[in-house]
Amino acid sequence: MFRIRKITNPNLEGNRQVVERIKEILLQQFAALRTEQIEEISKQMLNPVSKKYQTSLIIADDFRGNIRGFAIMMFMSDLKFCYLDFLSVTPGKPTSGVGGSIYERIREEAASLGTIGIFFECLPDDPALCRDHSSIKQNQKRLAFYERYGAFPIINTAYETPVKESDDCPPYLVYDDLGTHRPLRAEELKKIYKAILLRKYSDLCPPDYIELVVNSVKEDPVKLREARYVKIHKGAENGQIRSGGIKIRLFVNGKHHIHHIKEIGYVESPVRVKTIFREISKLGIISEEKVREYPDRFIYEIHDRAYIRYFRTVCAGLDPGRSVYPYVFPIRNTTRPPTELSVRAGYYCIDTFTPLNMNAYLAARWGVNCTLTAADFILEGHRIAYVLTRPPGHHAEQFVFGGFCYFNNAAIAANYLYRYGKIAILDIDYHHGNGQQQIFYRRNDVLTVSIHGHPSFAYPYFSGFAEEKGEGPGYGFNYNFPLKEEINGEEYRKTLSRALETVKKFKPVFLIVALGLDTAKGDPTGTWLLGANDFSLNGRMIAGLGLPTLFIQEGGYRNKYLGINARSFFKGFYEGYTQNNPE
Repeated sequence: MFRIRKITNPNLEGNRQVVERIKEILLQQFAALRTEQIEEISKQMLNPVSKKYQTSLIIADDFRGNIRGFAIMMFMSDLKFCYLDFLSVTPGKPTSGVGGSIYERIREEAASLGTIGIFFECLPDDPALCRDHSSIKQNQKRLAFYERYGAFPIINTAYETPVKESDDCPPYLVYDDLGTHRPLRAEELKKIYKAILLRKYSDLCPPDYIELVVNSVKEDPVKLREARYVKIHKGAENGQIRSGGIKIRLFVNGKHHIHHIKEIGYVESPVRVKTIFREISKLGIISEEKVREYPDRFIYEIHDRAYIRYFRTVCAGLDPGRSVYPYVFPIRNTTRPPTELSVRAGYYCIDTFTPLNMNAYLAARWGVNCTLTAADFILEGHRIAYVLTRPPGHHAEQFVFGGFCYFNNAAIAANYLYRYGKIAILDIDYHHGNGQQQIFYRRNDVLTVSIHGHPSFAYPYFSGFAEEKGEGPGYGFNYNFPLKEEINGEEYRKTLSRALETVKKFKPVFLIVALGLDTAKGDPTGTWLLGANDFSLNGRMIAGLGLPTLFIQEGGYRNKYLGINARSFFKGFYEGYTQNNPE
């Protein structure tokens, strides 16, 4: 199992060792590369202006930090094309599917940048171009691989002319149009040839050679070689990735429905997910993705092991249809918790209305899988992800559950992502995000911001006051915006604007939004007056941050309008985001 993600800053904590390992692999696999060329990669990533291109790493790794493969790609924004410099799998590691997955991710990245396509060099499969025929079979396999994606060598130009007569096996330049079948014009290719040779090979290619290659482009449109290895370009057809533009990547908790409390008055019900899914699907901008499974260690980094063990054990021992509610709240004594599991519920809970049943653990656990899958999609370079899950999570603290919440999905995602850059959590649920506040209260690498009803009247009552700013290293990194009991959309947006300014000042790399829709008029758990248009405007305002954003579903219980409000919110966010961040 592996994940694919994009790296643009080699100096972040989660990236430094990865970049160094990639440099080692380059030295092992590409003998012709000089050490100084490899060291230049980090400088290129940090200073794209000097080279006139932006360098990105796309890596495949496992969850222990082992590199399975990688690619180095350059984006030349002035000419709107990408140049794939390297694509390699790690020697000695299982490679099944790694190269293809990396290349597919590269194609998505190139499309999202609005490029005309990807160019890259490939050693020739023509024996006439190589005195040494030992690499011909390997070159054939490589070109066959790219043909499956509709990528073919450019023909009838002088690109594969050796720079020196002694050079052997001069490379083809291969072009992948990303499935658009758009003709490549001669004037475009001349500029691209010149850019590649000057920016990439200026120390190797003399001016007269560059002029020779550029002036050799005569045909318009440019011709590509016919397929030699595939009869039908299935990869090119099935791999078309431009048609939908930017998508909201959706991760639905497929096991949420097993956690169904059928008692009268229990509002946290499965219909919530169904209602939201039905309405947001109408937008045409949603791409539902497969959820992966993740190890428990990511939960252990946030929640107390004893609490997790209790939660798992008590749920496994309950009969179908039976729920345990906390009803005894012993004085906290870590050395002598109650032995009776039903009594011990109050040891780990903050209220009397959050039940434990046989499926609560499994439903919450799959919510974590959804959240971490979405976080990895954000790391891979996707811009918008939405975790549609229940039970919610933002009231769960390190040691306790409550408010229908068992695992704090937003906190787990933030802790997973912080190694790759600063994180801001914006909680816009009607109720205070006490879980994130408690978990990160002494940390300065995660900013926690919450807009909510004042704790004098709103759950959880004991936290969410404006003076709660953090402690120790975390002082100044927790912000609460408690509001009065009845507010309209215009009043709400004044506070939202202040909250967004707080986020901007922190300069995060990623944004996590704890998305509560219980701020709506008529919600049974809230008192505010927001309507569908207000949700649309709120979404548009949040989009103005322009950050890679991970939404995690929290509250929202007025089912008649829940889906409509969700659709309005994401429509506003998407329109604002794509307007400010075009492909």
